[in-house]
Amino acid sequence: MSTATVGAPTLLRTSIRHEARSFAPWVAIVSILSASSVLVYPWVFPTEADREGLATLVGSNPAMGLIFGPAWDLSTADGFNAWRALALGGLFASLGAIFVVTKATRGQEDSGQAELLASGVLGRQARLLVAVGMGLVMSLMVGVVSFLLAWACGGGVEATALLSATFVASGWMGTGIAAVTSQLGAEARASSSMAVAAVGTLFILRGFAYSVEAADWAIWVNPLAWMTETKPAYEDNWAPLMLAVALTAVLLAIAFVLQTRRDFGQGAIAPAPGPARGRARSAWALALRLNRGSLIAWAIGFAVLGVVFGYFVTSITDLLSGDAGIAQVLAAGATTPEDLFGAFLATILSLVGIICSIACVQMVLRVRKEEMEDRVEPLIATPVSRPRYYAAHVGVALLAAPVFLTIAGGVVAGFTSSADLGISFGEALGQAWVTVPAVWTVTAVAIAVVGARPKVAIAAWAGVVASFALTLLGPTFGLDEWVLGISPYYHVPHLATSAYTWTGWVVVMLVGALLTAVGFRGFRHRDLATS
Repeated sequence: MSTATVGAPTLLRTSIRHEARSFAPWVAIVSILSASSVLVYPWVFPTEADREGLATLVGSNPAMGLIFGPAWDLSTADGFNAWRALALGGLFASLGAIFVVTKATRGQEDSGQAELLASGVLGRQARLLVAVGMGLVMSLMVGVVSFLLAWACGGGVEATALLSATFVASGWMGTGIAAVTSQLGAEARASSSMAVAAVGTLFILRGFAYSVEAADWAIWVNPLAWMTETKPAYEDNWAPLMLAVALTAVLLAIAFVLQTRRDFGQGAIAPAPGPARGRARSAWALALRLNRGSLIAWAIGFAVLGVVFGYFVTSITDLLSGDAGIAQVLAAGATTPEDLFGAFLATILSLVGIICSIACVQMVLRVRKEEMEDRVEPLIATPVSRPRYYAAHVGVALLAAPVFLTIAGGVVAGFTSSADLGISFGEALGQAWVTVPAVWTVTAVAIAVVGARPKVAIAAWAGVVASFALTLLGPTFGLDEWVLGISPYYHVPHLATSAYTWTGWVVVMLVGALLTAVGFRGFRHRDLATS
């Protein structure tokens, strides 16, 4: 064994034993997503007519293609599982690997654990090798468990095996990306943000390329699209998996080279020096300062999303003549083209809203991070009161929502009004604005959790997960209206359609206000964390 990797096997065994618990949520999410598709399909779509209706539903909502990709075959349980779980399952596997690798590399350096480990018999490359091993093992666990569970629920062996293999390959590529960004970022948060941004961009571009039927080169330059090209339960093409393995090997080689050339505890991208004297003169100024980088990065991201989604909205006119699902909906008299465009626009902006809620929840969770690092208690000891401190951070998160949605919505509105869709700029931008209360309510879940029950901070993401699942996954299972109504985005009025109501929208705002009040009351009366 090379001296650079000495101690790696022992550290890997110990790390997996201690961190295996963190693998469980990602394994469970992907496995349940896949197994539920196979298990529920024959119940929800028992007849040929039901399955044709599913194909019509999928075809009449092009926004689903952005998330799930193309539906190669919805007439079988395996085909439905491949459409519903391949893209999302691969995304979750990648994200899980990113967080595992980042925590085991830069996270340990930031906390001081890496320095303690380095004081023992441990080679310079051992920690990165262990982090990579953990990412690869976690991805393999996702694939094995998802295969066994989906197969036990009735999935075909070959189709299920190939689908599970795409999860593994996606996780391995996420491991490679995180290994590289861990050498670039100045801290763990910057490293994980770069990796997540890279995977998220590839995910959106993959869905966009398939939705607008882009040229083949646009598919094959995107690693996540390679997984879609495996086409489980349709062509069962295993060859693209080899590309994922090769890319992972290249990324890992780059990561190990970069690791030898950076200083311990530092990244290749050095942070800019701070001011000689502090300038945060209030709790609000401090909150803005702490979230400044995130606000700028997310603002740029939403401008890009606006361009991508805006162009996508304008392409819907081509689907009227080329998509059988839309043709069937219009022929049945269920809606007019204008209503169809309006509903499509609302779906797109709801997706933007869900992404926006991720940014807002992150900002709320920054309060917990500051608290755990003992930076809140000294502030509370000054004339800054608890409600004032919490209000500053919550206020930044809540005000970010209309800013981000205005940026993305304004760009989408510009594209929409320039096309012949019968939707004005004001209606499109207004649709973005009426989505804001739904984002606030999802964010309010995080406000309540951090304020009242911070020990279960993971529950702060419950609103995001539930909204995503019910808004995008719920309709494919034919869930009842009251179930779909749990999502705040279900009650967002469709301003560009012929009929809409405001009742549910008002209720959503009241629920958000109640959750926010719970969070403020909890933060005011609970004990602060001590490390």
